[in-house]
Amino acid sequence: MQDTIQRVLGVSPAVRYVAIYSGGELASAARPDLAGASSSESDKYEELLVNPTLVTLARQRGNIDCGGLGYLLIRYGSFFVVVLPLDEGHVTVGVEPSADPLPFVPRIAEAVAGLRPSRVAV
Repeated sequence: MQDTIQRVLGVSPAVRYVAIYSGGELASAARPDLAGASSSESDKYEELLVNPTLVTLARQRGNIDCGGLGYLLIRYGSFFVVVLPLDEGHVTVGVEPSADPLPFVPRIAEAVAGLRPSRVAV
């Protein structure tokens, strides 16, 4: 997973943080000296509780009659978060608040392609 995390961090200098939760395992990395970064303990619970719940809810809704779930985009006060669903988890990518995260979605999806994304519509 660390190779994949490094590929995603290499997508852009605007990528702040990457976490992969897959098959019950969590791995993450962040750029050093981030302004407005959340605590690692807070990040851990976001990856173990919040993002899996959001992915499950959005995936179930998307599968009813919306063509599935491509990704989630969340705007916190200090950064954006792009969450891509995987077959057995998700990938979370924090992006600087001054950047437009949407152009990064296909590049992130390409970087994580080996992790069996469930579906990424861009």
